[in-house]
Amino acid sequence: MRTVRDIEILQDIPVLVRAALNVPVVGGKVENAFRLSKALPTIKYLMGEHAKVILCGHIGEAGTETLKPVYDEMKKSLPTLAWCPVSTGPEARAAARALPAGGVLMLENLRRDKGETGNSSAFAAKLAELADIFVEDSFDVCHRSHASVVGVPQLLPSYAGLLVEKEVAELLKALKPKSPSLAVIGGAKFSTKEPVLKSLLSVYDRVYVGGALGNDFAAARGFDIGKSLSSGGDLSPEKAMLADPKLMTPTDAIVAPPGAQRAAGHAVAIDAIPKDEAVLDDGPESAAALAALASTAKSVLWNGPLGNYEHGFEDATDSLARAIAASGAYSVIGGGDTVGAIEKLGIDDRFSFISTGGGAMLDFLAKGTLPGIQALG
Repeated sequence: MRTVRDIEILQDIPVLVRAALNVPVVGGKVENAFRLSKALPTIKYLMGEHAKVILCGHIGEAGTETLKPVYDEMKKSLPTLAWCPVSTGPEARAAARALPAGGVLMLENLRRDKGETGNSSAFAAKLAELADIFVEDSFDVCHRSHASVVGVPQLLPSYAGLLVEKEVAELLKALKPKSPSLAVIGGAKFSTKEPVLKSLLSVYDRVYVGGALGNDFAAARGFDIGKSLSSGGDLSPEKAMLADPKLMTPTDAIVAPPGAQRAAGHAVAIDAIPKDEAVLDDGPESAAALAALASTAKSVLWNGPLGNYEHGFEDATDSLARAIAASGAYSVIGGGDTVGAIEKLGIDDRFSFISTGGGAMLDFLAKGTLPGIQALG
């Protein structure tokens, strides 16, 4: 995989950088700048080589959001950063041409044009005409076949940024864990997690499935899961996976009426969930067993919270986070809520690698590559 370090000439060369700019914004201000901090090394490298750096990216899902708050936040680290209120067309071309060597320009949200998510060749061409070189540094979207991810690399010499290079190296390392090894997958939507679970079961000593995913496996065991969130539908894939002795699922849970806060929760065995209540966190017995495994592991991989974190059901997630941080294991974590949990605890510096990707991380672990990486040639 060619990286920015392989570009021989950068002086005065316009470089289009697909950057990880999709961060939470509340009240017009960036709430968490984790991804933005990870974007800076590639940007500063290109600035140091006197390239003309043109940043493109997206924010939100609706296609109406603006990257202006992200620009305001990044300007704190890049004082000379310029802003362009569009992503393509005459105004964007003029702004790109006006950049001095070592200058940086941020374009408006790519998803304001439907051609981005539709992988329009015409939209990709409009982006490509802004620069002479393309750099992919937004690992979090490398699993998407969007115009700026797979279309532009067909039109320009393309390279991986320093963040994408690091993500690939660390996740490849995570696919070759040292024993004893533990993988933990939380969150919801079994259909999106089935491929990665199969992959991890083939290389990890133990694979723990928690959070809402654990409800699917409880249902597959024939237990009543009450009002709990579940994927529904055919449970035969879960039943087949339960036959693998490496798989570990919750033995108890914290339950409460749907939508309740943590104070209303109480612990029950996984086969004793009340019909009018929902599983909102993994139980203390499960959390203790998982923490014990993490404390002795040499390799730990974790993606997805173990409870309804937004409503205060944090106990199992926080217990695991502390156990991994104290273990000394090579640890790789990813997923927005998971990263948010360890940042809230102030222990993020005690993990070996924190991925900027959620879905992209899971897809890479399942397949060993991603469309956006393959597009780089």
